[in-house]
Amino acid sequence: MDLLSLFGANVRHHRKAKGWTLEHLAAAVGVSAVTIGKIERGKAAPLFETAEKIAAALGVSAPVLFGADAAPGDGERARLLTEIHRTLSRMNEDQLDRAAKILKAFMG
Repeated sequence: MDLLSLFGANVRHHRKAKGWTLEHLAAAVGVSAVTIGKIERGKAAPLFETAEKIAAALGVSAPVLFGADAAPGDGERARLLTEIHRTLSRMNEDQLDRAAKILKAFMG
């Protein structure tokens, strides 16, 4: 996953964790909802100032949104974990709940 996609997935994850809409985050940051949508999809790179505003609005540090808290590595395991993270960040609360139950059942 490239840096734009990782940043976008993390923004989406933290926005949804707060229960915010694209519009809510956009208003807090001072950009359009279309811009936030493009950032979340990894289609637009935010300016550093915008990245800092997004992080502040979400209550996290900017490095977290860039994946500074992610496990290091570039092997197959890291690729799979990143892909799983991207998929989970797109889920709503009900889907996340079901996914968590499936994982718990799978792991025993």
